[in-house]
Amino acid sequence: MRAALAAVRVALTSLARARLRSALTVLGILVGIASVVVVVALGEGASGKVGSRIQSLGSNVVYVFDQPQYRAGAKKPRGAPAGLTDEDAEALRDGAPSLAGVTVFSSTNALAITSFGNAKTMIMGTDREYFPVRGFELATGRIWTLAEEHSKARVCIIGPVTATRLFGAADPVGRTLRIGKHPYLVIGTFVPKGQSPFGQDQDDRIMMPIGTYRGHVQPTVGRRVHMLMASAENEDLSELAVREIESVLRQRHRLSDLAEPDFVVRSQEQFKQVQQRIVSVLSVVLLSVAAVSLFVGGVGVMNIMLVTVAERRREIGIRMALGARPGDVRAQFLVEAVTLTLLGGAAGVALAGLLVLGARKGLGWEMRLGPGPILVAVVTSLAVGLLFGFLPARRAASVEPMEALRHE
Repeated sequence: MRAALAAVRVALTSLARARLRSALTVLGILVGIASVVVVVALGEGASGKVGSRIQSLGSNVVYVFDQPQYRAGAKKPRGAPAGLTDEDAEALRDGAPSLAGVTVFSSTNALAITSFGNAKTMIMGTDREYFPVRGFELATGRIWTLAEEHSKARVCIIGPVTATRLFGAADPVGRTLRIGKHPYLVIGTFVPKGQSPFGQDQDDRIMMPIGTYRGHVQPTVGRRVHMLMASAENEDLSELAVREIESVLRQRHRLSDLAEPDFVVRSQEQFKQVQQRIVSVLSVVLLSVAAVSLFVGGVGVMNIMLVTVAERRREIGIRMALGARPGDVRAQFLVEAVTLTLLGGAAGVALAGLLVLGARKGLGWEMRLGPGPILVAVVTSLAVGLLFGFLPARRAASVEPMEALRHE
């Protein structure tokens, strides 16, 4: 330990003799390390954000999308339903035991008008099971009743963003809004959910019973819906739920095992995996750019150390004449290289901290400078110092004492 501390002290003394050159070398490492730390912090923050947004979809949610098939000369079997319908949802409730709930969903964008103002927002038609399946909770008011759902009552529940846009600071519950020529009674507002993984603001919407939506907002043929959503009993049953949904709907739509389905089933975990892959690819691309900066900084360290070896040949010869072994000289120059890169790493972490703080406050980016990025900075600095300092250290250790003593 004493020898190591002495080597660090000698290294700092040697670097202090050439302050400007050392500072420029540290600057090259600083930029590379700061880039690496910022990219790692951005990746960790993005992963956390993806997780929270996926979680906002609900608990173990499975989505069923309509996928119309258009084939020349091909027709659907007689009696087969067109697209997704309420009957499909009822069949899933009866025929898929791994599901905790099933709901329907249709939507469009329309202008909502109140005495306070107006705003274009998403209008959704759904049923009472939507709330537990998607994890929506009421902030004020109530959910519509089964009687209101069956009678197509003109009632609705609105998101907090919609409430502010349409009613300002006033309490919207008990007031009316108009969509088209029909008035609707606001019976509740729900707790904020934030942005979905698909980029939609889940707090800017108006929800109403699916029958009301079909009857007054957007009429549809039969009991068609845009989407079905279901939640598995638990996370372990998500894949089983997907298989059960596919089996029930194939039977309902009279599709053979080889026929291409007219629907697509996607689980919450699949959305998460796709988004995590996107984040991983972006992180690799950004890390590649940062690696170029580090390589340039490492080459700068090697060049400076090679110049230092050439300038200090006489000093090396004196040390070896006094009994220093080649290994001691090699270790000394490696310590100097590592000290340079660690100083650059420390400065890079400080700069990265300022950048992360600025990005979080100024741009609202999800970034975290935790132990992981700092550990990456330390390990990377150490690796760069050892890698690019090895050749100069080896050259210093191979100096012949007698030739070095004659060097001026």
